[in-house]
Amino acid sequence: METVGFIGLGNMGGPVAGHIQRAGYPMVVYDLRVEATRSFRERGAAIADSAAELARRSDVIITALPMPKDVEQVACGANGILDGIKSGSVYIDISTDPPSLIRKLDPLFRAKGSFVLDAPVASGQPGAERGIHEVMVGGEREIFERVKPILAAFGDQVLYAGPLGSGCICKLMHQMIGSVVSQAIGEGLTLGVKAGVDPKILWECVRRGMLGRMHVLHYQVPQTVFRGQFETDTFPLKLLRKDVGLATAMGRELSVPLPLANAAEQKLMEGVNRGLGDKSAYTVTFLLQEEAAQVQVRAPGVDPDKAAKYISTHLDFE
Repeated sequence: METVGFIGLGNMGGPVAGHIQRAGYPMVVYDLRVEATRSFRERGAAIADSAAELARRSDVIITALPMPKDVEQVACGANGILDGIKSGSVYIDISTDPPSLIRKLDPLFRAKGSFVLDAPVASGQPGAERGIHEVMVGGEREIFERVKPILAAFGDQVLYAGPLGSGCICKLMHQMIGSVVSQAIGEGLTLGVKAGVDPKILWECVRRGMLGRMHVLHYQVPQTVFRGQFETDTFPLKLLRKDVGLATAMGRELSVPLPLANAAEQKLMEGVNRGLGDKSAYTVTFLLQEEAAQVQVRAPGVDPDKAAKYISTHLDFE
């Protein structure tokens, strides 16, 4: 069984690494915060002192880092992965980056006889255990098949997207489309509620239509907007603003007009500038829309247990 090295044990990376470890893979972990490695050491993982040391001790190296500059620094900076990686090893980045970054790194790793995959993640099915994700993978098909069992340890859907960079493109489109749809839902709900419709009735009419299978409909809105709880431990707004910004930059690069995505990006930027960057990404849109519309979309009596039941069974709130 291949040894997996994991770098970045934060809100996303920590749970993902936990699933890999519970699947039985020998692990080496590294994080700038020593306390983040403690539980992994207690369960038998080795602790590396640097990214280079981790790469020397691993067959497959995974990074989960917040920003593209962090990925580039850890991958090929001083004492980085590239300094320690062995011939035949595979480097997988599950962060969200522009495709140009992973393509820039590829020849550097090829020169060391190693391989690179981009495998950004998105939230798994509604109600899935924390750290379970959809995984979108770009790179050589043969290398993808080699590491697919590792990805399946934390992916409820592991999808091969195509050549290197394809996973990044799919993830950026996922984020961009989700942001546009969230803005549209926010506008529709605030207008409908202000026009006099009960929010739960309005919600049922929306979710039973073509949008009804979307994650934001089944999970985010009932759990946050209906209850007025925008402080969550889910994906933060500041990272979604980064992702959508990368997508709109790609649109400019390829001369693709994105009027809706650019409008959604402006709302995300407004939220970050208002100090809401650490709140739940897809629901800050609703908070800003409520303020602009001067109405709140709340459903009295919705409690966490009933919301969870709703998510898993699609039953109405009582």
